[in-house]
Amino acid sequence: MDQDSIFLIKEKSGLNKDFSLLVSMMDYARLTTVQEVENLSVEELDYRVHNEANSIGMLLAHFDAVEKIYQALTFKDLSDEELDQYAETLEPALSLGKEAEVINGRDVSIYLDRLSETRSKTINHFRDLPEGWLFLETDWWYGKKGNNFFKWFHVFEDEINHRGQIRMIKKIHSRDKEKEKIK
Repeated sequence: MDQDSIFLIKEKSGLNKDFSLLVSMMDYARLTTVQEVENLSVEELDYRVHNEANSIGMLLAHFDAVEKIYQALTFKDLSDEELDQYAETLEPALSLGKEAEVINGRDVSIYLDRLSETRSKTINHFRDLPEGWLFLETDWWYGKKGNNFFKWFHVFEDEINHRGQIRMIKKIHSRDKEKEKIK
């Protein structure tokens, strides 16, 4: 990720034009996520507003799982059964919920390393695809068609959405820590 051009949506070396535009947006979304979490302690990563809530660590694991399932959805020709079996290997991070409370006790570097490794695989695969692949339409949600461009937009759109949760969790954790000091 070239941080000198992070605010430029433009062609990138080794990528076709439309892939470059997509990756430019993905890079910015990821950079802002990393900036939100890179200095957090394990306590901050594991903090949950209540027992049914996600932690920041859970959300970071979710970002990785979402990208991996979209790699499988768009890069591989898997049967529904194979896709379901693969999705199971990504749980509980993929679906989150109560089961994901086991995602804890990890240093931020573990989450960030996994995110970086998964993203590298995505971009390397993008390098080998023809530009027309982004516009390939398949059956998608709600009986509608979707193309690969939209599917990969959704990957970083989901991250941006959950990054809002991360910011809220950080604020509540900070507020709760201040309240503890006052007691």
